Amino acid sequence: MNSTFTKILRIVLGLGLLFFGISKLIHFNFMPTHIYTGEAAIFIDSLSETGYILKVIGVLEICIGLLLLINKSVPFALILLAPISVNILLFHLFLDTPGLILAMVVILLNLILIYKHWKTYRPLFH
Repeated sequence: MNSTFTKILRIVLGLGLLFFGISKLIHFNFMPTHIYTGEAAIFIDSLSETGYILKVIGVLEICIGLLLLINKSVPFALILLAPISVNILLFHLFLDTPGLILAMVVILLNLILIYKHWKTYRPLFH
């Protein structure tokens, strides 16, 4: 569970979540902005107009990223991330295919880390 490979994946995923979570709360000037078009733009605009959804997702991503980085409650953090990563994948699969590779990386890292902690989740399925 604590192999070098697992540590690297956990840190990469944690840093990515921390970065994207913070970027949902604070708009970075140095970050290239991806302009959504069509249905993706309508969807993102409607989420932005609620005033809270993107902020809640950002805070969750920051919390999950921090848990992964400090190596505390990792199985819990991975389970919290599962529905978020599935929604990231589905959004990019159906509405914004240019971001699909990054979405697949997030879900792949999440799945690998869940597999590495499977002993913790096993009682949930008995």
